[in-house]
Amino acid sequence: MRNTTRFALVFCAVLVIVAGIIINLRHTSTASSPRENRLIVHEWGTFTSIAGKNGIALEWRPLSDSSDLPKFVHTAQGGRGLRHGPSKNDYTTQIRMETPVIFFYPNEEMTITAEVNFPQGKITEWYPQARSVNAGINWGKLAVVPGAAATYPADNSNNHYYAARETDSAAVQVCGTSGRPIEQEKFLFYRGVGSFDLPLSVKLADSRLNLHNSGKEEIARLIIFENRNGRIGYHVIDNFSGDTVSERPQLDKGVEAVIRDLRQALVASGLYDKEADAMIKTWRNSWFEEGVRVFYFLPRTITDATLPLKIDPQPAELVRVLVGRIEVITPEMEATVKKQVLLLNDPSPGVRAGAATAIQKLGRFYEPILKQMAEDEKDETARARIQSLLKAPSPTFE
Repeated sequence: MRNTTRFALVFCAVLVIVAGIIINLRHTSTASSPRENRLIVHEWGTFTSIAGKNGIALEWRPLSDSSDLPKFVHTAQGGRGLRHGPSKNDYTTQIRMETPVIFFYPNEEMTITAEVNFPQGKITEWYPQARSVNAGINWGKLAVVPGAAATYPADNSNNHYYAARETDSAAVQVCGTSGRPIEQEKFLFYRGVGSFDLPLSVKLADSRLNLHNSGKEEIARLIIFENRNGRIGYHVIDNFSGDTVSERPQLDKGVEAVIRDLRQALVASGLYDKEADAMIKTWRNSWFEEGVRVFYFLPRTITDATLPLKIDPQPAELVRVLVGRIEVITPEMEATVKKQVLLLNDPSPGVRAGAATAIQKLGRFYEPILKQMAEDEKDETARARIQSLLKAPSPTFE
């Protein structure tokens, strides 16, 4: 019995020693081998369009309004970027690609290359500086530095652009060349315009919205929103395909409720909490202003086909969340604009100025509204006045 006990004790001791040697060998092997680079990339952005009476996206000049970007952002005309060709204010298009931003989350500092193609459009604004910009944008080599104590550019304005920095993403630095300073940001930013088909069309008839998904894939979430004189309503449609008819929302909700549903959908699509919050904060003033609009989440296949993205090294995880935003011209909106257009002929300078201000509040949406009104207007004098406004190179009213 004693011999058996001694043998068991010796055997256990040998097992402990051998296990220790194996663990130490594994630790040594892991410590001596290089750690694998791992890159996570997330992107969000918006496609904005304006629905005509037939549901087809209207042509408009989305850049005719004053710029809503900081002064340091590069632009295709009239800014720090490319300066050739027509003024970007004159671009006529169906779709405004608004503020896609690409966030990078590496496990350690690395050098990457990044390029976005836009075969059916043109890039109009971007930051940081890129190697080439036109029907797409190529930043060339970039340094991605997690945890960097970086100082980002600012122009002393309370611009909604800065909200996109409120994430945990790494600093992105353009690799400097001779005579060119390094630019850095918390993301890659780009915007543009284009004319192409998106899967959702919206047609307003009486008080009903006719919605049609022409794509092969379901739209995961769709939100019909209305703000009328500060009263807000919305309703949600999930997993939408084919056709449906929806009443305009009951105006019995608050803006925080629709924000909560939008945020939930953004996170469910793969964005981090801070990214979803940053996107909503960026667009809060515009998304929830007066009017009727439909938000929907584009299927990933459509995003990839419309904006092919190339990143090297290839990310271990790539999330792309593009939100479609369709502005719907309502009868109330048309009636208000028509009244103001007629007042532009008033002999009183004060009345004319007030009418001009009311029309200018529509910003970049005033032109497609006037185009639709001109098609429907029976009075020749009123139609001529509308057409004269449309011929103006920018939204000025004298």
